[in-house]
Amino acid sequence: MTVATVVMVASYRLGAGWAKDVGPDSGYFPFYVSLFMFITSGATLLQHLLRPRHEGGERMFIAHHELMLVLQVLIPTLIFVVLSIYIGIYISMALFIGFFMIWHGRYPWYKAVPLAVAVPIVLFIVFEVWFLVPLPKGPFEAWLGY
Repeated sequence: MTVATVVMVASYRLGAGWAKDVGPDSGYFPFYVSLFMFITSGATLLQHLLRPRHEGGERMFIAHHELMLVLQVLIPTLIFVVLSIYIGIYISMALFIGFFMIWHGRYPWYKAVPLAVAVPIVLFIVFEVWFLVPLPKGPFEAWLGY
């Protein structure tokens, strides 16, 4: 079962329709985004299966150097997700942005650090203050009283 399928089922249970006089149910947008992902993933799979074989009789889905590029993004992103659970999304976001700017973007630290600090602050103001939507917080935010 794919992630898109799980999200579609959960969204359908929440309500993936259009409520009368209210607008979309809470599962409307996640359901249709997941449906789109499911369909496009299936099309990609079919395209891969129907593609002619390369030399040696193997079907190449991804070359080794391309896989390394994907892993260079995937592994730090997974670390970001796990850190978000334990230290909160804002500190994790600052570390993630700073790491990517310095390591992947080759920016000097004096340019990366201010931006890595500014983005989570701006997002904190937007989500927590303006929209009143709490995001996962860690011990630092608790120490500050949030």
